[in-house]
Amino acid sequence: AVTDMDTSIVMPIGEGAIYRSDVVDIHRGRNGVPGELMGSFSGEEALGSLDKNTDFGIFGRLYEPAVNPLYPEGVPLAGRDEVHEGEAQLLTTLDDGELKQYDCRIVRLYRQDAPATRSMVVRVTDPALLQATGGIVQGMSGSPILQDGRLVGAVTHVFVNDPTQGYGVYLDWMLEADAA
Repeated sequence: AVTDMDTSIVMPIGEGAIYRSDVVDIHRGRNGVPGELMGSFSGEEALGSLDKNTDFGIFGRLYEPAVNPLYPEGVPLAGRDEVHEGEAQLLTTLDDGELKQYDCRIVRLYRQDAPATRSMVVRVTDPALLQATGGIVQGMSGSPILQDGRLVGAVTHVFVNDPTQGYGVYLDWMLEADAA
């Protein structure tokens, strides 16, 4: 969610647009200091419109279908009852501009009957991502989490005292927020 910096209240969207952006710098995370992906808008033409801003993400519509180079045919979805502790992958883009898949591990699940933004704990295990960012950093929120070849959720928060870990939200809650 996009929130007010002072109050942490989710800001309502009157109207908005989706634009291409690039990561221009990476500030590595370390214990006590969350890292950050520094970005810059790189296109003048809107790719889509924004409809709503919720605790579970920003939602909108693309004017043309997005093409994921790693999964050109798309990715099957998994419900929260199908997510398990164990190996997973995180998709994100760093300063080379290329979408990549990085290894991680879902180390804890919170069984939830109501929507919450902290549904699972994810630990980055991929040496390349750990080297580049120190783990999960600010700016990676919304990065998809896949397990067993299916989309299970997205990154929401970094652990400030251990940037190798962060929270993720179940896909179920994101879909429910989008449908509301």
